[in-house]
Amino acid sequence: MVAILPTDPRGGSRPMPEATSTAMLEVTGFDPQRFDRNARYAFELVLDGAARDVRLPVQLLRGAGSGPCLVITAGVHGDEYEGVRAVLDVCADLDPREMQGDLLAVTVCNPPAFWAGTRCGPDGVNLARAFPGHLNGTATEVIAHHLGRTVIAAADFLLDLHSAGVSLLMPTMVGYDEGDRRSSEAALRFGAPVLWAHQHVEPGRTISMAAELRIPWLYTEARGGGRIDDRDLEVFRRGTVRLLRHLAILPGEAPLTRAEHHLSGDGNGDAALRATTRGFLVPHVRLLEYVVAGQPLATVLDLHGRALESVRAPASGVVALIRAHPVVSAGDPLFLVADLKT
Repeated sequence: MVAILPTDPRGGSRPMPEATSTAMLEVTGFDPQRFDRNARYAFELVLDGAARDVRLPVQLLRGAGSGPCLVITAGVHGDEYEGVRAVLDVCADLDPREMQGDLLAVTVCNPPAFWAGTRCGPDGVNLARAFPGHLNGTATEVIAHHLGRTVIAAADFLLDLHSAGVSLLMPTMVGYDEGDRRSSEAALRFGAPVLWAHQHVEPGRTISMAAELRIPWLYTEARGGGRIDDRDLEVFRRGTVRLLRHLAILPGEAPLTRAEHHLSGDGNGDAALRATTRGFLVPHVRLLEYVVAGQPLATVLDLHGRALESVRAPASGVVALIRAHPVVSAGDPLFLVADLKT
């Protein structure tokens, strides 16, 4: 692994603090507090058990002075790339000498899925539903175990960067815990065009793990499609810097922003409307369109154009997820309808 250079790796001339690089660290001995301040570190955490071949890429920036620790996780699903790029860009731009506190970022949380270009790894386990994990479980469950106990537990605030992946379409948004003022105040400063308030989150997620540890959290979603939209990347990068300012890790203000849409609900993709048959999906509505209960959302056709299934809204609300890949099989998620926050 190549260490981060002491100058801006994207060609800038601003001098950076000398990089200290440890090629590999055993995850069981990792403690960010043991690293010197006013420096940046790049290393790989070596896991164990069924994940003994997995290496988690980590960047740690320790500010000149003490302060809170923002933990950022990206690449929880292997086909979501916006967060990975945002982590790389933000870490490259930051100067630890200007920080009061720490940034601990895992660039890709799910390397087996990432290198395969798939949502889940070879064991088929969804990392976003695997927390707190199992030390003696599958590779994904071991990853969740160590991410939860070693990385997320080190946070004073967690930011989990997601997007819609290769087959779905979601709005550029930030989700937050409506019952935690620390989370809701941060969401209002992140600057995403869509806010999603959650009264409850399903177990197994990074954010549910953080909540159990009483750590405030935000998470993002974006268009996805297996590519990085420049508008989404800018929201992620700018929002991360705003969050660092809000937490007083970076100097500067993080003013309140106004969202274009404010949704409500648990945001559980597992509760999406699903296809009941194989076919070709023809949507009739657009993302963020308001629909009423019973309204047709899409039709699944056979390859002669005959309707196999009419997909209808289960309740009135806003379309918060659409399947973008038109070829569907039974069980594939198609739509998620969210409430409008009142």
